[in-house]
Amino acid sequence: MSHIHQLGERRVIEIIMDHLDEMPEMPIPFWDDVSAVDLGGGRLAILKTDMLVWSTDIPPGMTHYQAGRKAMVMNISDLAAKGVRPMAVLVSLGLPRDLQGEEVAEIARGMNDGAREYGAYVLGGDTNEAGEIIISGMAFGIAEEGKIMRRDGARPGDILATTGVFGKTAAGLKILLEGLEAPADLRSSLVEAVFMPKARVEEGVALAESGVVTASMDSSDGLALSLYDLSRSSGVGFRVDRLPAAPEARRFAELHGLKLSDLVLYGGEEYELVFTVKPEGVEEARRVLRRVGGELIVIGEVTEEKEILYRVNGELRPIRPGGWEHFKGGA
Repeated sequence: MSHIHQLGERRVIEIIMDHLDEMPEMPIPFWDDVSAVDLGGGRLAILKTDMLVWSTDIPPGMTHYQAGRKAMVMNISDLAAKGVRPMAVLVSLGLPRDLQGEEVAEIARGMNDGAREYGAYVLGGDTNEAGEIIISGMAFGIAEEGKIMRRDGARPGDILATTGVFGKTAAGLKILLEGLEAPADLRSSLVEAVFMPKARVEEGVALAESGVVTASMDSSDGLALSLYDLSRSSGVGFRVDRLPAAPEARRFAELHGLKLSDLVLYGGEEYELVFTVKPEGVEEARRVLRRVGGELIVIGEVTEEKEILYRVNGELRPIRPGGWEHFKGGA
């Protein structure tokens, strides 16, 4: 068998799942953002674990506080994509022996602030010695079974939408990792998007309550891979009529002669929700998002053909499945 750097994260997950017994009547199937256990009475325990590893997830300049907070946002965002409020988080910390006590305190402060920002508490966890900083969180929430927004409900004719624009983090990472320059105001906005991501909890809960969403997921691996993951789970394709480009990303692309579509599709780390809505429910989805201070950005439509295309000057072009994938790296 090939080395895992040739296989990529998704194939590695397939190999692992081939050796796992599937729980009977799983409320949420494999390949969704979260896992769930039926508590009875129509209630589900929603579980998510996500790991932050310093060498692969922390760009130059990010502080220990920001890393601790990001580790919470990573986990909470996946609950948000299902419409679930986080209640509690457990954290396992791998810490190098030469880490300073003050740095541990900053990680803990960031974890606490990241959890409390969304109404959750860090209840405890585990610590161990490791070769680098590893923050592995496990978020927990409770939901009504009938209101969970899974990945597998999109149907042809549904409207494809997002809760926000894309491209700022891809541009910010080019500044941090590749040394590209930008005017001070633009640089600050793009780097802030990388260092202080936001989870769309209120938006996710509002959409779940509306009952008009047919599929939803978090976009942390990038817009393109999110569309491919939704396609895989729902057995549909997508036609993107409008790329949801952030104005700052457009400005950065023009400044450096970059393809705006690459920044929008293949960046990752945005933590927006990518979701599909029944055509007759679009206005209701827009209304509930506005009520919580969010927005609905329509970007396309669900198609029966399992192709993922986007429209450029009236011409439909394929979106390749690029983005962030562990073991392989970026697009």
